[in-house]
Amino acid sequence: MSPATLAGLGAIALWTTLALLTRAASGIPPLQLTAMTFAVSGTLGLIWLAAAGRLDALWQKPIAWVHGVGGLFGYHVLFFVAFALAPAVEVNLLNYLWPLLVVLFSGLLLGLRLTWRHAAGTALALAGCVLLVGQDAAFRGDALAGYAAAVGCAVVWGLYSVLARRMAAVPTGAVAGFCIATALLATLAHLAAERSVMPDPRALLAALALGAGPAGASFFLWDIGMKRGDPRLLGTLAYAIPVVSTLLLVAAGEAALTTRVVLAALLVAAGGMIAARASASTADGTA
Repeated sequence: MSPATLAGLGAIALWTTLALLTRAASGIPPLQLTAMTFAVSGTLGLIWLAAAGRLDALWQKPIAWVHGVGGLFGYHVLFFVAFALAPAVEVNLLNYLWPLLVVLFSGLLLGLRLTWRHAAGTALALAGCVLLVGQDAAFRGDALAGYAAAVGCAVVWGLYSVLARRMAAVPTGAVAGFCIATALLATLAHLAAERSVMPDPRALLAALALGAGPAGASFFLWDIGMKRGDPRLLGTLAYAIPVVSTLLLVAAGEAALTTRVVLAALLVAAGGMIAARASASTADGTA
C-alpha cells in the first residue's frame, strides 16, 4: 500500500470517530457545529501553511475553489437538508452510497481499471454497510425530497473525491482555504436558519476535537489519498466507517454489540481484503 493510500486510510480512520464526537457535541445546532468545526480545521491549516512558508497555496484558480468549497460545503448542506426532510436510517443508508460511487467514478472518470475483485470486494463491503445501517429502513413516498438530498450527498462527495485527481497540481494546503470558506458559508446558513447556542464545556471540547480530526485533518489526508493513492481501494475500505463507528459507540457504552454488528464487520473486512488484493494485482499488472 502506497504512502498516499495510507494517508487516505488515515482519513477513514478519523471519520470512524465522527459519530462518537458528534454525539458528545449534541446540543449544538448542525450548521453551527459545521461552522465551528470548519473554522477550527481552517485555522489549524492556515497556521500549518504559515509555519511552512506556504501561504501561496491559497492562491488557486476559481475552478479549484469551486471544486473544494463545492465539495465540502455542498456535501454538508445536502446532508443536513436530507436529515431535515427524511428519516435518519434511510438518509444514512443512501449517504453511504458514496464509497461505491468513488469506486465506480474511478473507472468512469479516471479510467482506472476495475476488476471482478474490485466489484466483489465493494459488493461485500456494501452488503455489510446495508446490514448495519439499513436495518429498519422503510422508504416513504412523503420523504422523496430528503432521499434525493441524501443521494445528492453521495454524488457530491463521490465526485469531489475522484475529481481531486484531476487537480493534482492544486497543493493539499489549499484545503485550508476551502475549510475557511466553508466555515463562512456555514455561518451564514446557520444565522439564517438556526438559533445560536452557547455550548457547554463537553460539547465545546468535542467540537474542537471534530475540527482537529474527522472534520479537519481528515480532509487533508483524503486529498492526498485521492490525488496520489488508489481511490478504488479507499472507496471499498470506506465502508469500514459505519462499522468501526458503531464499535466505538459500543466501547463508549453508547450502543450494544449485536450479531448484526459482528456480521457487518466480517463482511466489510472480507470486502476490504479482496479489494486490497485487487489493487495489488492491478499495480503489478497481473489482474
